[in-house]
Amino acid sequence: MLYYLFGDLGLGGESLARLSGYITVRSSVAFVLALLCALIVGRRIINRLQLMQMGEIVRNLGLQGQTAKEGTPTMGGLIIIVSIMVPLLLIGDLSNVYMIIMAVATLWLGALGFADDYLKFRRKNKDGMSGKYKIVGQTGIGLFVGLMMTFSPDITMRDTAALTEMVEPDRIEEVVADGPDVKAAQTTIPFVKNNNLDYGWLTSWAGDYGRPLGWVLFVVVVIFVVTATSNGANLTDGIDGLATGVSAIIGVALIIMAYLGSHLIYSTYLNIMYIPGSEELVVYMAAFIGALIGFLWYNAFPAQVFMGDTGSLTLGGIIAVFAILIRKELLIPLLCAVFFIEDISVMLQTGWFRFTKKRNNGVGQRIFKMAPLHHHFQKDAIAGANVIWNKPVNGIHESKITIRFWIVSILLAALTFVTLKIR
Repeated sequence: MLYYLFGDLGLGGESLARLSGYITVRSSVAFVLALLCALIVGRRIINRLQLMQMGEIVRNLGLQGQTAKEGTPTMGGLIIIVSIMVPLLLIGDLSNVYMIIMAVATLWLGALGFADDYLKFRRKNKDGMSGKYKIVGQTGIGLFVGLMMTFSPDITMRDTAALTEMVEPDRIEEVVADGPDVKAAQTTIPFVKNNNLDYGWLTSWAGDYGRPLGWVLFVVVVIFVVTATSNGANLTDGIDGLATGVSAIIGVALIIMAYLGSHLIYSTYLNIMYIPGSEELVVYMAAFIGALIGFLWYNAFPAQVFMGDTGSLTLGGIIAVFAILIRKELLIPLLCAVFFIEDISVMLQTGWFRFTKKRNNGVGQRIFKMAPLHHHFQKDAIAGANVIWNKPVNGIHESKITIRFWIVSILLAALTFVTLKIR
């Protein structure tokens, strides 16, 4: 691997060996490599999928342009996974525990999604892997991440303490990194200054068992976050470029947070949690963003390839695991609100329909024209339909829906960073 060749062995000259130690340099290289890999290898994978007739199976739901997508190659998530892993193998530090966890999560969720897509292909319908088996797979990777963070001695954090001196009329605040690296089930609370959440505080009622129960609670939260975010990304992947663009925007926000949290000076200045050794996550996320932008070249409207569950389950899981590793999982509801709104729209639609069907002698009512939410905006209104929200009357073109969802994601990312400023 180039990281070890340039760094440990000093090959390529002193300047190259020195440059290989800079996170910014390796992250930039990872981004470019992932982007080029997606563009070059992506074309080959698309051609192979076409030869294997791994095309999308479409059910006519009355959406604009839906039937034209029949036969478009799916399983394109393989392009994203390959484009992430190649830079990591070349320039990543695979001895770093954070890099190991992210690599395992990528391959684990990719295999789960691939199995689902393959079953759809074999059965020639949209019914792939049973939902309960997907949940088991997502729970498994959540359990792995939670246990690694619980027991690995290499995963620590360092809190910061604010020492404030009042000098009239100005307020001068000095923030310093205080104390040693510690093993703690702590995370960042949005909008709250000088106060991280320790899961052990929530279980302090258990006395001597409070601290161990805090870690148990943390693992449960990890499993829930990974499952919810992975499924949210899966539901968001319904129109060309939507999940890809939203995930890339989220990735940009996460890479900035990871860089700040892995840098002692910046984390101290901003009074956020410092996480020793997490700088390799910056390299990983750079490859993630590059892979998504490269994949978008083929996935933008009109899509030449769909990511399928191979990609969508993986993207959501990667985002969740990454946020957990940098102790920002409580920011996910805001940063990934697009995913969760898609999740909630499906739950509301299904729950309300079943509820009203029981109350109204078998006649159910829907909240949206169609769920997930992006399909609601895409579908034309049906006169006389038993739908609570039947607007807009004319469906919006999917490319416009995609761009508007991207804009919303950018605004959500900006609001997420406002929480750092407020802190």
